[in-house]
Amino acid sequence: MLLDVRTYKCKPGCVPAQLEIYKKYGYPVQLRYMGEPLCYAVAESGELNTFTHIWVYESAADREQKRAAMAKDPDWAVYLAENVKGGYLLSQDNCLMTQVPWAPQPAKPKIHK
Repeated sequence: MLLDVRTYKCKPGCVPAQLEIYKKYGYPVQLRYMGEPLCYAVAESGELNTFTHIWVYESAADREQKRAAMAKDPDWAVYLAENVKGGYLLSQDNCLMTQVPWAPQPAKPKIHK
């Protein structure tokens, strides 16, 4: 199992506006290809103006195949263009992690077609 942990930093006060762009344009596309995320959360302490999401994949190959298919979707291009127009994002940090064997395994994501 592979966990794709991604954290975005926004301009101060812009997290709600960025999440609206994602909710409208990005989330529906990702649901079609990756299924539901394990987690989608906004920082309440620590580094503020950030949000993190975690996606679950069977393997690196599974992640690569799903992301490649999503990248070809014209709706994903619309989402990326809306991100540029919004101009709220400052940075993104990505970390691929594997689950330790003795911890509970996350459920496989449900794909929404």
